Amino acid sequence: MPEPIQIKKMPGQVREYLNQFDFSVCLTCGACSAGCPITGGEGAQGMDIRKALRMLTYGLVEEVVASKFPWLCTGCGRCAAACPMDIDIPAVMGHMKNLRDRAEVPGILHKGVEHVLATGNNMAIPKADYNFLMMDMSQEMVDEGLPGFYVPIDKQNAAIAFYPNSKEVFADNDDMKWWWKIFYAAREDWTIPSENWEAVDWGLFTGNYEATKELAQRKINFVQSHNIKRMIMPDCGGGSYGCRIGMTKCKMEDPNNQVGFIYLYEYLMELIKEGRIKLDKSVHAGKVFTWHDSCKHGRELERHYGHGFFDEPRWIIDQCVDQFVEMYPTRMDGNCCGAGGGNWPGPYEDDSAWHGRRKYESIKNSGANVVLVACSNCHDQLMKRLPKYYKDYKYEVKYIWELVADALVIDPWTEEEVAQAEAAAAAQWEAMGLDPNEEY
Repeated sequence: MPEPIQIKKMPGQVREYLNQFDFSVCLTCGACSAGCPITGGEGAQGMDIRKALRMLTYGLVEEVVASKFPWLCTGCGRCAAACPMDIDIPAVMGHMKNLRDRAEVPGILHKGVEHVLATGNNMAIPKADYNFLMMDMSQEMVDEGLPGFYVPIDKQNAAIAFYPNSKEVFADNDDMKWWWKIFYAAREDWTIPSENWEAVDWGLFTGNYEATKELAQRKINFVQSHNIKRMIMPDCGGGSYGCRIGMTKCKMEDPNNQVGFIYLYEYLMELIKEGRIKLDKSVHAGKVFTWHDSCKHGRELERHYGHGFFDEPRWIIDQCVDQFVEMYPTRMDGNCCGAGGGNWPGPYEDDSAWHGRRKYESIKNSGANVVLVACSNCHDQLMKRLPKYYKDYKYEVKYIWELVADALVIDPWTEEEVAQAEAAAAAQWEAMGLDPNEEY
């Protein structure tokens, strides 16, 4: 017979943290495990959410922390949404990550946190390389038919602050152009930082609370010091959710730690409703589109901040396409793609793909040609990872802002607008010691 479980005394600080969730109300009903896509996967090593919670109840904290299970958790929130007692299980799993020794954080995740704290971005891209890339790509945009375009860096008194994703700066450069094209068409007064510009919060992925707060504080500092009206919350689901959590903590410490912000869906809706951008649906004729509800933009924002973005993306899509279908389950019940919580850059690819099997089935059953997303991790998971494992249904993956950018009808800038922008660009590059006309 197996040996009986020996109840352990829980460390004081751990007990203090976990007491806020009141495990005594847990019914052990299994709704959490039934809703969790990890359940039944080989990589879970026999663990599931219900078992993990019972282990913690018995004081087996070290055993849960040492297991692989918390790192397979994407923080998708399906468990908590199903829990009849409303226990915030993703927060519990996040704390298990927090308790892991930093040297034992799997894969490159902690290295990314070290990079962002030391250099301002997860990939440790040098400032000089970043500035040069922005100059070079500004010229590409001009060559592609947008005269006067340039990427404004550290601009004072701008209306909008925007934060790039280091993955796009490092490798997927062209993915930055969709937002830039929208800004150009809207004649937006925007800017990006030259330092601390990372959009994605790997502190959230690793349970590093201090990193999450620090990254939010840096964004607050940039917006305030440059007198910027609003910032667009990072498009990465974890980035925006982590930023919101970090900003909340910063404001609790100092009420002056607050800035104006807007989520990408609200911003795109604003541009469309105010007539600042014009769209032509006909460019998307002949294809059927569906929408993937990002867990952090939807379910987790709904649970923690009272408003998840479900209706807004569907409204935006309706302005861009004629043929849209839902995939099921949807909205609060939607399946996670499997790459949140650090699972895209993490080391457990097979487990991440297993997690995403339900989302793949939802896509397949929808019959859509194109899956629209609003998170970089979801984008890469659906476009690059799942098709390696599930090969019998082909589909495209596009960002929702890519959909908008493709449908833009851009009113040409006036000669005066182009001349003013060219002068501002020339002054910026000169101040940075860069020459667009020089051969590098």
